[in-house]
Amino acid sequence: MNLKMGLLHINKIKVFLVLICTLFTSCKREIKKENAASEETSRVEYLPYYNDKSFTPHWLTPNSEQAREFHKIPDFKLVNQVGDTVTQKTFEDRMYITDFFFTSCPGICLKMTENMFKLQETFINDAEILLLSHSVTPSIDSVSVLNTYAENNGVINSKWHLVTGDKLAIYDLGRNHYFVENDLGLPKDINDFLHSENFLLIDKDKHIRGIYNGLNKASIKQLIADMKTLKKED
Repeated sequence: MNLKMGLLHINKIKVFLVLICTLFTSCKREIKKENAASEETSRVEYLPYYNDKSFTPHWLTPNSEQAREFHKIPDFKLVNQVGDTVTQKTFEDRMYITDFFFTSCPGICLKMTENMFKLQETFINDAEILLLSHSVTPSIDSVSVLNTYAENNGVINSKWHLVTGDKLAIYDLGRNHYFVENDLGLPKDINDFLHSENFLLIDKDKHIRGIYNGLNKASIKQLIADMKTLKKED
């Protein structure tokens, strides 16, 4: 009897362990499904709008009159790595991801460029999405310097524009229209260096729809998810 009871007890333990393993595997699968879903879309139906350096979200209905009259990136005229003029016309009916960098940067720009390259690869077959990187040392980053940098970093010229031009114009865009710097309350002028790790998501109507840490993997994943949500507004 003791032997039979012992065998019965062992069998019960085996059944219990099998159930635990089954539940654990099932949970892992569910977690993977949830993670995959979170990477595909945002947690919101549509993205907010932004209009100042505090990046306070404004939940406007896309394509409404209020949204159409909201802050927009103004016209600009810059030159890219192959010598082509880049203006708002370049991004007509397109969304774009933008940042500010310089080619001789020994620090964060290298990681930012790496993550912009990942974004280029993610949206490589989507003609509605472009990338735009502004040089904050335009006197150094000539067209030829940008072209060499582009070649060294796998930049596709038709997909990703590295631009140079008038320093005043670039700094005005960065500080007063894209609001890329986070240091609130600190007045700056042209002599203060513009440097930021932020990536911004711009919609087809030139509105700012998202700001992301260009050094952070989770933030880049969120950008990708938000871009997919933004495309659904069309």
